[in-house]
Amino acid sequence: MPTRYASVKSSLAGILSNASAENLPMAIPSRFVFALTLAATLLGGSGAAGFAAEAPAGAGTLPSLDDLFAPNAWGKLPSQVAWSPDGSRLSYVFDDGKGEELWVLDPVTDKSEKFSGAELTGSRDSPEAPPKPTEPAAATPPGVGEVSWLPDGKGFLVVSGGDLYLAHPGAAPRRLTRTAAAEEGAAVSPKGGRVAFVRDHDLWTLDLATGREVRQTRDGKENVTLNGETDWVYWEEIWNRDATGFWWHPDGRRIAFYRFDETPVGTYPLIDDAPRNATVRWQKYPLPGQPNPRVQIGVRDTTSASAKTIWMETGGAPGDYLARAGWSKDGSWLAIERLNRDQTELDLLRCAPETGKCSVLASDRDPDWVNLANDFRPLADGRFLWSSEREGWRRLYLHAADGKPIGPVTPEGWVHESLDGVDEARGIVTFTGYATSPRLAAAERHVLTVRLDGTDPQQLTPGRGWHSANLAPAGGWWVDSYSDADTPPELRLIGPDGKRSTVQLTAHPPTIDPAGLPKYEFLTVPGPGGSTLPARLLKPAGFDPDRKYPVLTYHYGGPASQVVVDRWGGAWAKWMAARGYAVWSVDNEASIFFGKRGEVRLHRHFGELELAGQLAGVDYLKAQSWVDAGRLGLWGWSGGGSNTLYALLHSPGTWKVGVAGAPVTDWQLYDSIWTERYFDTPEENPEGYRLSSAVTAAANLKDRLLIVHGTADDNVHPQNTWNMIRALQKAHVSYEDLALPGQMHGIRGDGQIHFYRRMTELFD
Repeated sequence: MPTRYASVKSSLAGILSNASAENLPMAIPSRFVFALTLAATLLGGSGAAGFAAEAPAGAGTLPSLDDLFAPNAWGKLPSQVAWSPDGSRLSYVFDDGKGEELWVLDPVTDKSEKFSGAELTGSRDSPEAPPKPTEPAAATPPGVGEVSWLPDGKGFLVVSGGDLYLAHPGAAPRRLTRTAAAEEGAAVSPKGGRVAFVRDHDLWTLDLATGREVRQTRDGKENVTLNGETDWVYWEEIWNRDATGFWWHPDGRRIAFYRFDETPVGTYPLIDDAPRNATVRWQKYPLPGQPNPRVQIGVRDTTSASAKTIWMETGGAPGDYLARAGWSKDGSWLAIERLNRDQTELDLLRCAPETGKCSVLASDRDPDWVNLANDFRPLADGRFLWSSEREGWRRLYLHAADGKPIGPVTPEGWVHESLDGVDEARGIVTFTGYATSPRLAAAERHVLTVRLDGTDPQQLTPGRGWHSANLAPAGGWWVDSYSDADTPPELRLIGPDGKRSTVQLTAHPPTIDPAGLPKYEFLTVPGPGGSTLPARLLKPAGFDPDRKYPVLTYHYGGPASQVVVDRWGGAWAKWMAARGYAVWSVDNEASIFFGKRGEVRLHRHFGELELAGQLAGVDYLKAQSWVDAGRLGLWGWSGGGSNTLYALLHSPGTWKVGVAGAPVTDWQLYDSIWTERYFDTPEENPEGYRLSSAVTAAANLKDRLLIVHGTADDNVHPQNTWNMIRALQKAHVSYEDLALPGQMHGIRGDGQIHFYRRMTELFD
């Protein structure tokens, strides 16, 4: 990951280990959010003296704020779980409190071995890479770093402290680089002879036998030209924060890579005012209707520094997105997905690496917009898999070598979310998805297999909950990552016979017993126009139907959003329920429960449909004898913060208080790719932008409002909140604000704790 994203990556890692999907940024579609938040463990609350509500009788002693935010409060799972290339061993990184260690497990024999951070990077520098005369010797970086298997399965490539190492069992690690600049995005070639990486925004390769480096590009410069990596908006919106910037050819000699020209893109100043002399980081950030980066994909022979780059002639308009790339099985052609800037036309291109000539192999069209997936998979016989939402729900399709569709692979009635593996010899596809009916089925995720011809679908994950699969390349083993709304995440090792192994992957159990907290109920409620909306509810501990209870609503909204999930995440909500609140969520008609045809109902105008869904939820609550209709609270983060503002401003008096975290308050201020997908440009849809803006309706505020923003937020810029505050002040209406210095879009640490403490105080 590029240097400029290091703090973002660190922030995201903190969220994943110490939060839940409720605090994740808006711009990741929910179908990716919940896959990314597999290890999510906590939304903290407050136990501060002076305002905490009295615990209900029989509830016992509630955890304190510090208890909720303790590192292992809800358990701790291994990270970097990966199968060896032959599928015979499983590696993972775990910190048992004494430092990170890499474990390697043989699932057949149950035997495992471990490597400490020092064993992977060396307690001292190895002779293969002596310090450069002009550079001081650097201390060995602590911890394991980023670990990946070598193609022969006999060792690991390690990225630690920005440098590269080779580690083999029973041998001293070999240091490959020692530079002031970090080596990032490192990947070993398929045959194992070279490693490619990005340094100072240029693409480099290193010969593992000789240690010789070759600088493949020479014009890399921050905020100007990027090679072998993505810019911010591609990383955020095209790649959903799992960016790939280069692709090794199967022969290990050639490499395809991105080149970004950022010169036409506007900038936003992110100010760090913690130092005595404040500093500014200028972020390249394209706004709706304004220029995007100019993007190319080139192919180089990596064995020679003098080799010429062959640029792919992708055609289309200058503003089109080159969204995906990958080689055919035999390496004879390069696949590139080209999406037009209007995001209504997606073409799969077949490009010749020797000449750069490209032709359209297959296409997908939608009059509103095409949602990107990441499941193009070439097969050995020239056929390929590719997905589409043309039927209203995403399905995986098999295509002939000439691009013509053969037929659907995934079964009707199941939505394809991720392609987890293809066993070509057996003709079996493994995928993760959810059923389209009944309405609440989409609250779960399940792993299934199906034959390439679309027959014999088999669900591998029985029961309830949220599953994702990490398949071994061979051997039939896989790891099931599981949780449900009342059970913290766990990793289950599944054997080729489909039975759960007795082997337990190293993990810390929860220090707080989740069984002692209220449990979720899932239900449906009447929605607008005769629709049925999915919902979930936490009733207060010691629930008494003859009492009246306040209700807190958490929501998000937006196209393909989802908060009604049967997965772990939201311990703060459970904690508030234990303190006497009911906690409520309902998803609207544009959520994933309604497929693509529901999603497009938000085209060119946000707010009205989301509010209608929340008002339907309020109607249901008011019909319950135990609900105190005068004490309803509403909150959300990012897109949920935007919709909190819209709800308060367009239905004053419905909620007594609202909390809007990191909201987009004017959609002209959010990034080009995400916003134009749904709104078109401000020039094409000025009224949609105006009516969807919270700033436009600021004078309507009648309820109590807390608006929150991190000052270092490079996703939804603080500019959004400052402009909202200006509008509220101009309208002479009262509000409260909370600035979180140095916090990004995903808040963490002291800032996160303070936010939940302040929100709890406000609701109390």
